[in-house]
Amino acid sequence: MIEFSRVSKRFDQHEALRDISLTIPAGEMVFLTGHSGAGKSTLLRLLMLLDRPSSGTVKVDGEDLAAIPSRRIARYRRSLGSIFQDHRLLTDRNVFHNVALPLEIAGFQQRDIERRVRAALDKVGLLHKERVNPAVLSGGEQQRVGIARAVVARPRMLLADEPTGNLDPELSAEIMALFEAFNRVGVTVIIASHDLALISRLRHPILTLKEGRLVQAGGLVP
Repeated sequence: MIEFSRVSKRFDQHEALRDISLTIPAGEMVFLTGHSGAGKSTLLRLLMLLDRPSSGTVKVDGEDLAAIPSRRIARYRRSLGSIFQDHRLLTDRNVFHNVALPLEIAGFQQRDIERRVRAALDKVGLLHKERVNPAVLSGGEQQRVGIARAVVARPRMLLADEPTGNLDPELSAEIMALFEAFNRVGVTVIIASHDLALISRLRHPILTLKEGRLVQAGGLVP
């Protein structure tokens, strides 16, 4: 479960989030929308522990994220999968090794790495591209590699920041279907998106931010 309690975040003179309170049950899939600069990315960054709130509390499964010391942040982040619009793939290694990177950093055995990477690539339909350099893949394929990398460590939560922003409607729908598939097996999924036409068809709760305030909660309130 994710709990925001009166959370605000200020950067110098700009208040990116203002008094946000909401509860997202474990295993839920939620869309986060709002105008550019509304605070969507800031909210995700708080959950990733890339930023800390200026006031209020953020809890994940009852643990106050503010109480996590610096030395434990990496371990906490291993429970998350993060997906970005720009993919952030490394072109000095092939698809397999891009997906394997989180497991290598975490110290997994090679046999486990090979099994998990191939299972993740199979789930996103790219097992046949494991030896290809990501630079030659299409935008949709690159995003699928990014999703495989995010789920390879079997996280409890997936956080995606505009994952379909550079894709056409057909590819966007395919990517959202992948997120729904992971959600069906119990993964909590939070997706920031501008694509109201697409997300309104998918019938998951929609959180709407405006100038840092939560103006629509989709029933997800404390």
